[in-house]
Amino acid sequence: MEYSTLKVSRESPLEVITIDRPPVNALNGQAIEELGHALGEVLREPSVKAVIITGAGQYCFVAGADLGQFLEMGPEEGQQLIQKGKEVFDTIETMPKPVVAAINGVCLGGGLEMAMACDVRVAAEGSRMGQPEINLGIIPGWGGTQRLSRLVGKTRAMEMLLTGDMIKAAEALRFGLVNKVVPDNELMAHAKNLARKLAMQAPRAVAAIKAVLWDGLGASLPEGLRLETEAFVKVFQSRDAREGINAFLEKRKPQFTGE
Repeated sequence: MEYSTLKVSRESPLEVITIDRPPVNALNGQAIEELGHALGEVLREPSVKAVIITGAGQYCFVAGADLGQFLEMGPEEGQQLIQKGKEVFDTIETMPKPVVAAINGVCLGGGLEMAMACDVRVAAEGSRMGQPEINLGIIPGWGGTQRLSRLVGKTRAMEMLLTGDMIKAAEALRFGLVNKVVPDNELMAHAKNLARKLAMQAPRAVAAIKAVLWDGLGASLPEGLRLETEAFVKVFQSRDAREGINAFLEKRKPQFTGE
């Protein structure tokens, strides 16, 4: 498919999805629609084992939603856009393949909400992040209030959401909002190295860890442990589990196939 708001490149076993809407890569309805389509292609392509999402250029990951489009919408259209964005970000979060956000430059509003839906976030040193919706008289609508508090805790999330202030990459690392901060010119190299490492893991184990972790967050500890046990039993019966154990005992690298 030809995309007008994205660039998609495949570097087996990786797929790199780049939001490309100059000048600030703001998300509009078309970008959300195309991102959903690109993620669907990833899910259907067995050769893709991991995904990287980033923004075009050096200065903006995604600077938020396209506010101009918001002003043109009525309540029903606005609700449809919010619902579609939620569905796409939920797809990022729940897909069985690992997703890495490579955060370059400004990452605000919907951009941070998209990054938080990813499994791992690598940030350039010069990047800045925030949820500035409060300054516009609105609130996050694509998961910002919920994912931010789960990542950085209620106290820091409340401050970020109520002030709308941006934080630097180093502070985001201290908060637990990102996993790693790297030099600006090394961002994609680090993101690709990490994504390749994740792509080498057993696909069934990756999918099970993602599902159990997220489902367990909303459950009691006993329920979460029950979910983990059920998933362990299923994964333990896979060929990859036998391959992984044999490879460890034989002191060699495992060759996982997803079976």
